[in-house]
Amino acid sequence: MTELVYPSSPAPVYPRPSAGNPGVRRRFSGEMLPLVTPDGQVYGQASREWIHGRADVLHPVVHLYLLDRYRRFYLQRRSMTKSLYPGLWDTSVGGHVTYGEGLVEALFREASEELGLSAFNPILMGSYINEVESEKEYSVVYAVIGHPELHPDGQEVSEGRWWTFPEIEASLGSNVFTPSFEREFSQLKDKLLALL
Repeated sequence: MTELVYPSSPAPVYPRPSAGNPGVRRRFSGEMLPLVTPDGQVYGQASREWIHGRADVLHPVVHLYLLDRYRRFYLQRRSMTKSLYPGLWDTSVGGHVTYGEGLVEALFREASEELGLSAFNPILMGSYINEVESEKEYSVVYAVIGHPELHPDGQEVSEGRWWTFPEIEASLGSNVFTPSFEREFSQLKDKLLALL
C-alpha cells in the first residue's frame, strides 16, 4: 500500500448494529481511525478505543526511521503513560493515521507532534501487516537521512537518542525495544543501511 483510498462519502462507523447488538451504539471519545483492507481501501472508521483490543480489524500506522551519515539511528523511548510497551525504545516516529488523512500527511503530523520535526523528505521503505497482542496494524515505513534539531514532546516520548547499529544489534532480545521495532528492524536493517 502506498496510499489509502477513501470512499466518496464518509465510511460507516464501527461497531455496526447487528442482530446480537441492535440497540444504541456506545459512544466513544477521541480520534477516529480508518479501517482498511490489505490493499488500502478504506471501508469504515472507528475510535482508537474500539480498535485497540481487536485483532479482527486492520488499521494503518506510519513509522519513520531517522538515520544520519554516521550510520546511527535516532530512536524514541516510549512514555511510561503509554498503554502498550511503556518505557521501551521504538522507531524515531510512530503513530496512527487519523480518518481522512493520507499516509504522508499522518507521517508529517506525527513527526511534528513527537519530535518537532517538520522539514524532511521521506523515503518509502515498505509496508507489512503487524499483528501484536490484540490488534492488527498495517504498518507503512519511511526513512529520512539527516541530523536535524529534534525536540521530543515529553508526553508521548520520554526521551530520544542516537543509537549505533552495533548498539541496537547487541540490545535485541533483551526487552529494551518494543517487539514491533525488533521485528521491523530485523526485516529492514539492510535496506536502511543501504541508504547511507
